[in-house]
Amino acid sequence: MAEISAYLLEGGGKRLRPAVLLLAARAAGYRGPGAIRLGAVVELIHTATLMHDDVIDAADTRRGHPSANVRWGNHRSVLAGDWLYMQSFQLALQERNFHILDVLIDLTQRMVEGELLQWTHLGRIDLSEEEALNLAYRKTACLFSGCARMGAVLGQDDPEAEEQLADYGRYAGLAFQLVDDLLDFTSSVERLGKPVLSDLREGKVTLPLIYAMDNGNAARRELVAKVLADKGFQRVRPEEITNLVQDSGSLDRARNLAADYAMKAKAALDGLPDSEYRRALLSIPDFILERDS
Repeated sequence: MAEISAYLLEGGGKRLRPAVLLLAARAAGYRGPGAIRLGAVVELIHTATLMHDDVIDAADTRRGHPSANVRWGNHRSVLAGDWLYMQSFQLALQERNFHILDVLIDLTQRMVEGELLQWTHLGRIDLSEEEALNLAYRKTACLFSGCARMGAVLGQDDPEAEEQLADYGRYAGLAFQLVDDLLDFTSSVERLGKPVLSDLREGKVTLPLIYAMDNGNAARRELVAKVLADKGFQRVRPEEITNLVQDSGSLDRARNLAADYAMKAKAALDGLPDSEYRRALLSIPDFILERDS
């Protein structure tokens, strides 16, 4: 476990979720050590979900390095992910705060539901925008929302401020997932740390593709259907798919929706008193929109 955990730690990452929790706690007036502990909790949960995702998706790389399942096999990776989950809840229990546990249990349940939903959606070419956004919430945005909410809980803020921060996290998380979807079509292997178009290879139809097929163009749908059927690019070249989403204007449409969510995230902070921590939270949605990896 020490070897696997050290390997994952060395893999890096943006640590954005703990940052949201730490800043939300400070913005809510909290100054104790609990925020650091809970920041570690959410990073452990996030890492555990990535390990399980890589096993489910049979992924070879994570953040530019061989994934844990490639190095140690599926069985050890699943057990290591389970161990990280248990460690995270053991840490969280030290807060002796039932509200914190409620938030963590709720978001963990939603994330598992998201994984199950994604499994049922694999290979579906008729996925709707509503279904894709519901999946984005469960897989990504609910953890961001929980991070911001726990910051408010630590600060013992009133219920209205707690909901405002939770809304901030939800909208920022949705923007984050949409940018992730966009980067799968627009970035490079070197920047992403994993193959481009990996979502489609794995049978996942994301919003840019949904938008590209929105106008009922039979030729576009046929190209996507072939990739889904082949579970790869045997009959269709990757450039045909990237050209398809670029020519359809779907990238701009998805990017505009991400920008809309980023704006809503900032607006959710309107009721919070001004501070350097609130200003830092306001900068995160811009960072999310501008990231290239």
